[in-house]
Amino acid sequence: MITLIVFFGLLFAGLPIVGTILVAAVVFMATNDLAVLFDSIPIQLYGALEINSLLAIPLFLLVGEIMNKAGLTQRLIAVAEVLVGSMKGGLAYANLFTNAMAASILGSAVAQIGVMSKVMIPAMERTGYNRAFSGAVTVSAGLLGPIIPPSMLMIIYGVVAVQPIAPLFIAGILPGILIVSALAVVIMLFGIFGPGLPAGVRGERSASVKVLIEGLVPAMIPLVVIGGIMAGVMTPTESGAIAAVMALVLGFVYREIGVRDLGKILFDVGTNTATITGLIAAASVLSWVLAFQGVPDVVVEYMKGLTDSPFVFLLLVIGLMLVLGMFLESISVLIVVVPLLMPVVTNLGIDPIHFGVVCTVATVIGLVTPPVGPGLYIAMVQADIRMGALFAMTIPFLAAVMLVLVAIAAVPEISTWLPAMMTGK
Repeated sequence: MITLIVFFGLLFAGLPIVGTILVAAVVFMATNDLAVLFDSIPIQLYGALEINSLLAIPLFLLVGEIMNKAGLTQRLIAVAEVLVGSMKGGLAYANLFTNAMAASILGSAVAQIGVMSKVMIPAMERTGYNRAFSGAVTVSAGLLGPIIPPSMLMIIYGVVAVQPIAPLFIAGILPGILIVSALAVVIMLFGIFGPGLPAGVRGERSASVKVLIEGLVPAMIPLVVIGGIMAGVMTPTESGAIAAVMALVLGFVYREIGVRDLGKILFDVGTNTATITGLIAAASVLSWVLAFQGVPDVVVEYMKGLTDSPFVFLLLVIGLMLVLGMFLESISVLIVVVPLLMPVVTNLGIDPIHFGVVCTVATVIGLVTPPVGPGLYIAMVQADIRMGALFAMTIPFLAAVMLVLVAIAAVPEISTWLPAMMTGK
């Protein structure tokens, strides 16, 4: 109890989450007569980062940074407008499908919402869309970033849950498609029962062909990544390296990136990698200390006392993730909670890959829920709109994502069928 009070007290006081986790671990050791473990903390910190799969993190961060600088998003938007722009509400669908395509390259919901908010919200408003609706579509579709592979959250889950990353990548495909479909239905319902959506615009055929050719070339990157992994010719780390090289070549070909830009790109990748790996190392210390004291066994017994149903357990986990996601960012939630819950997952016979997908979808919803909701804040700034109005318009989209999440929890095959096909098991 003292550890929890210290943890949340420091968190709300503004201490960085890495420091909060480490202080909580030290407090737990001090209050449970585990001072003998103090000398082993540096070894545990180092050992947590001595994992080959962690190399995928900077590589996929590098892909996202390069493609952001290379004008990828604008090209994908142009492709989406060609494909669905002539429909009623075409720009809303273009926003959604652009996010789906960008998600497979950027892999970060916050980065994706930031980029798309700058471009799509003003464009939609100029063509007659309600500002709050434009922001809601952008924010909701941005949740696809950590779900459609390659996904940074899937990599982190794989590391902290000690699961192979390749099946986790593949497991996000069908859930991602279901979420895209659910959000498209919400847009359609807005067009039918709401104030109406603007008519689409049909462009010239010759220009459309050129746009498709230019825009679909970057889309080859995720196809190479996923195809290589599914074919068994590349590991996720190797695919990240190849994707980074492809992205860099495209950046130079499009003349959006110069040699002088590389320093800033590498610096941003380095600082972001340090933040993520620092969290993983700190959380490993806390998990190690808790395991030494037998806390996971207590959690298992407590959860078994609540329910022995895998589905009910997953619903409880979803509720926990949603609450924590209101105050902590997604990576922190996964890193802190997953190691504690994995013994329960094993005890109940839940597929760890299925559990990873449920956790990932549940944690990203926190990006757009008050009071913290960084995705909401980004869109608020870009759209110049109050949080209340934006969140109210976002509720139908979140409800659709929640329905898909419950379906994923109830039907494990949504997550496990493609990975099973890939491995032949």
